[in-house]
Amino acid sequence: MITLHHCVSARSFRPLWMLEELGLPYTLRMLPFPPRALAREFLADNPLGTVPLLVDGDTRMTESAAICQYLAARHSPGQLDVALTDPAHGAYLNWLHQGEATLTFPQTLVLRYTHFEPEERKQPQVAEDYSRWFLARLKAMDAALQQQEFLCAGRFTAADVSVHYALMLASHLGLAEKFPDAVRRYHQRLEQRPAFQRALQVQHQAALDQGIPTTPAPDMRPGG
Repeated sequence: MITLHHCVSARSFRPLWMLEELGLPYTLRMLPFPPRALAREFLADNPLGTVPLLVDGDTRMTESAAICQYLAARHSPGQLDVALTDPAHGAYLNWLHQGEATLTFPQTLVLRYTHFEPEERKQPQVAEDYSRWFLARLKAMDAALQQQEFLCAGRFTAADVSVHYALMLASHLGLAEKFPDAVRRYHQRLEQRPAFQRALQVQHQAALDQGIPTTPAPDMRPGG
């Protein structure tokens, strides 16, 4: 049985959505945000104190994009992954990791300097600069999505899960109104997927059942 440690709407939403897409049985352990401060016992499971933590037998993983790649390759060959022999494999890996490294990271700085720092340490100019940085990085996505429904391989893959989380986070930050047209349509289209909707419902109910606040609290750490 897979166990996923998760905070509401944090990066761990990526593997949660993947698990729902794949229809795999799993246990969802909800944690308050940030768990390294509010759930100190979690440090015994993950010394970083961050989410996600996915446990699948002897496998333990803490990087959300890598977990998406792992789940796709191990549990959905030919479904949510793209085979090494497929000409789209390179594009698949590029989009999969761009979702975190290029599109999510700048938003962690926006979060930090608008929401998480004490008032005297908030930096509106830093937040504005990295919001613009993020929006500028949507150009390649917009160009791709003007030609196709999904990012690569002509179908929905784990790369779409990875990239869409960055758009989901941007929506929480009030940046969705600045998305280019093709990106906005893609964002709205993916949020209509049944597995995405199930993931939202599952995290909400699990938070209620486990006594965890249900308001979104995206993780601001650089990796994950």
